[in-house]
Amino acid sequence: MPTTAGSLALAANQPDRDAPITARLRAAGAVLIGKSNLSEWANIRSSHSISGWSAVGGLTRNPYARDRNTCGSSSGSGAAVAAGFAIVAIGTETDGSITCPAAMNGLVGFKPTVGLVSRTGIVPISHSQDTAGPMTRTVRDAALVLNVIAGSDPADPATAEADARKTDYAAALEAASLRGVRIGVARFLTGYSDGTDAVFDANLERLRQAGAVLVEIKDGPDMDAVGGAEFTVLLTELKADLNAYLATTDPAQVQTRTLADVIAFNRATPRELALFDQDLFEAAEATGGLSDSAYVAARETSLRLAGAEGIDRLLKDNDVAVLIAPTTGPAWMTDVVNGDHYLGSASTLPAVAGYPHLTVPMGQVGGLPVGLSFIGGQWQDARVLALGYAFEQLGPQRVAPAFPASLNSTRAVAPVLAPIHQEP
Repeated sequence: MPTTAGSLALAANQPDRDAPITARLRAAGAVLIGKSNLSEWANIRSSHSISGWSAVGGLTRNPYARDRNTCGSSSGSGAAVAAGFAIVAIGTETDGSITCPAAMNGLVGFKPTVGLVSRTGIVPISHSQDTAGPMTRTVRDAALVLNVIAGSDPADPATAEADARKTDYAAALEAASLRGVRIGVARFLTGYSDGTDAVFDANLERLRQAGAVLVEIKDGPDMDAVGGAEFTVLLTELKADLNAYLATTDPAQVQTRTLADVIAFNRATPRELALFDQDLFEAAEATGGLSDSAYVAARETSLRLAGAEGIDRLLKDNDVAVLIAPTTGPAWMTDVVNGDHYLGSASTLPAVAGYPHLTVPMGQVGGLPVGLSFIGGQWQDARVLALGYAFEQLGPQRVAPAFPASLNSTRAVAPVLAPIHQEP
């Protein structure tokens, strides 16, 4: 099947072989039923993008309310598993593209340590931050999938340590327990919505009752500084990495051989720019390359602030096994005029550091799912999954979707929106 990144520029980009993670899944007996839609170019084309939309696939809809957004960029992966089309999907993440759609579609989503899973064959944004990972209904399913897809790939130098680092992630769940485990409550990663914070606080009490020792952490790294440095890194690596990827495609199938070619293609293709622009592509095209001093400094800064002085310091100074926070808020209504109404998430620190990040359903806000994030140190994937599994066992959290057209039409909401009839 074509690997399109949702763009008409790659509509005929049909590889002649499976990606390594696809080959691993087939060899393990998985039945692949198709490729799902995504936010076009993994949401890196425009700062005004609409998550879940691509020129190739159209708009992906949230099964919990079809006028609500699926987040992205792995929008179709999240919606497909939530809707029951498949038990498992593979998403890819640069920053939030597995964990956000998983949380907003009521799923488990796991972003592994960068370098644990091959990226070969995946349309890239950033060799520093890109990774693939499982999106499932349970933590056990995520662990089973990770058992299959984790491993070294000679074509992806980032995975050199993967074979030595991987373990049996499903087996590590068996003895999972929260009793006596010190967990850092990352208060600086809350505030996405009052309803989400209320669900989060209720789950903190459940964790305490299960024996976890909760350590309040009010302050974290300067997220503005992390985000600014990350932005420079992503734009610079997008140009370099996408140009390198396009050079490997079949010229008979893909006429756009560079990012500059894609920008020109979009300008000449009305459907591509019908809803939003390509300002991020244009900013990436203007970057100075991987040897540019601004890029080199930004990568050092982002990695240091998110890693050594971020997650590593928070774990060590507070003597905690993981950090927890709400993954993001509930799904916003899809807005084709103003774009996404994104209120923030817990994804940036682990994304920039390249560390594992798991989201597990923790309840609902107004009928929309929200997730609880578990964030650990580098190569602590098994520990993060085990603690997420132990939390999942505290009780049912995932509620299957009912596919309403809108929350406004549901039995709980529609009567409240109607006026009270008063006799004259």
